Amino acid sequence: MPALRSHSPAPARVFVQRFSATRRGARLARLLAALQLVEWGRPRGTDDHDAVTLVVAEFAANAVLHGRVPGRDFALLLRPDDERGFLTVEVSDTHPVRPALVTPTADAEHGRGLVLVDALATRWGVRDRVGPGKTVWAELPWA
Repeated sequence: MPALRSHSPAPARVFVQRFSATRRGARLARLLAALQLVEWGRPRGTDDHDAVTLVVAEFAANAVLHGRVPGRDFALLLRPDDERGFLTVEVSDTHPVRPALVTPTADAEHGRGLVLVDALATRWGVRDRVGPGKTVWAELPWA
């Protein structure tokens, strides 16, 4: 009689990486996220790819510009959920100040990033993390 094989569930698709809280680290986070999306079958130039890459770029830039604590890194997590049809983007840093969505004036040079995130994401927010700091997260459509 042949031995029964147990089927293990498919491995969870998760990308997690820490980056230095520098402009170079933010750029690398965006580039590696874009590469991971291609690996998951979302080619460059598609709506999914471009939206997720933009949100990663915004969250990583904010972690470097506003969430930087000297000597501390920031972390990026990407987790697609095919069953529910969304991808979660999380960026964690060790700074306690939470970002806030504000409407920039027409001549403002900064402040539009979270407006873009708000437009692209199904929902987004900020939560405390284990240890100091916070995690900024967004859920984006993942058809």
